[in-house]
Amino acid sequence: MGSSDVFALTIHADYRCQNSGACCSADWDVPVELPVYRTLREAVASQHLSPQPSAAHLNPFIVEPDLPDGAAAILQTTETGECVFLDREAKLCRVHRDLGEPALPATCRHFPRLAVHDRRGTFVTLSHFCPTAASMLFREDLPLEILSAPPAFPLADYEGLDVTDEDLPPLLAPAMLMDLPGYSAWERHMVARCAEVGHLPESVLATLGRDAQMLRAWKPGGPTLVDAVAALPVEFVDADPPATLEPSLSMFEVAMGAVPDEWRPEADRAGLDEAFSDYVRSAWPSFRAPLDRYLAGKAFASWTAYQGRGVATIVGGLEAALALVRVEAARQCRNAARSLDARLLVEAIRRADFILNHLAVGEDLADAWSALEH
Repeated sequence: MGSSDVFALTIHADYRCQNSGACCSADWDVPVELPVYRTLREAVASQHLSPQPSAAHLNPFIVEPDLPDGAAAILQTTETGECVFLDREAKLCRVHRDLGEPALPATCRHFPRLAVHDRRGTFVTLSHFCPTAASMLFREDLPLEILSAPPAFPLADYEGLDVTDEDLPPLLAPAMLMDLPGYSAWERHMVARCAEVGHLPESVLATLGRDAQMLRAWKPGGPTLVDAVAALPVEFVDADPPATLEPSLSMFEVAMGAVPDEWRPEADRAGLDEAFSDYVRSAWPSFRAPLDRYLAGKAFASWTAYQGRGVATIVGGLEAALALVRVEAARQCRNAARSLDARLLVEAIRRADFILNHLAVGEDLADAWSALEH
């Protein structure tokens, strides 16, 4: 395994944008690098590129003193949060359509990819805020595994977490480092647990929690960490969905505490407990397979592994992710006044990942979940 290797989950390996328009209408500030800005500005001036008609009165580029590092401008958005270059009817990016992919800002080229680069290679997972990525959790046409050289992700300079040769490997526990082969074994183990057919996601998490606690007892000088992972029990720990939404709401509040004040949405808890009891809990087991795949998507290419304090932190992050899906499922079901179905679950997963991947500060999340190490 070398630094030129790229890895992804099989369920993500053939990802291709389906033009939902979700990322182009999320009211995001999209920074534009200087070479890209020059290309876009010249294309607009020469009328080879034009904003959507409803944004014709707007300057398509925001240029101000306090731009993000490396940005020459930010793409303008409409009052409804759409990028000025979104073709509303076709749900296509006008920049991509008229100028090609090289003219896109880096953020647009890489979304929804979330990458980790370390000495082992490049590991690419997806943000399930993307509706296409979320729908891929429901596929049943192939086994859930880690795949080398995924067709959708050729070797490239993906934006993400860059771990240099000078950086330390992930922690096993606060006072013990892992080696990279040992961490790779643990990462594969987490995905394999999620891939075991028929287990509730709560059982997957309970099993991984037990496995993490057992693995934390490892000390150098005997069997390798790879051997210790291989020696973990085969049996699963049985666990049921929570009886109420309250524990999930507590974890939801912890996650929201990592969201900067200016991005934090207003609290909306009215009727969520009742909606969970009436609409979500009985239907939840029917979606164990996509929920397990969601957990795999969070366990693989994990930034928390490098930002947190050990394997218990990683499992805590998975527990929090599932808790957010429960809360957002209750919210979707409450708003729709119907039981959980695939469409509502997709939207719940999208909302959970919007918080975890696009609103919250990753280091702050990892710090909060690291409390589990003690």
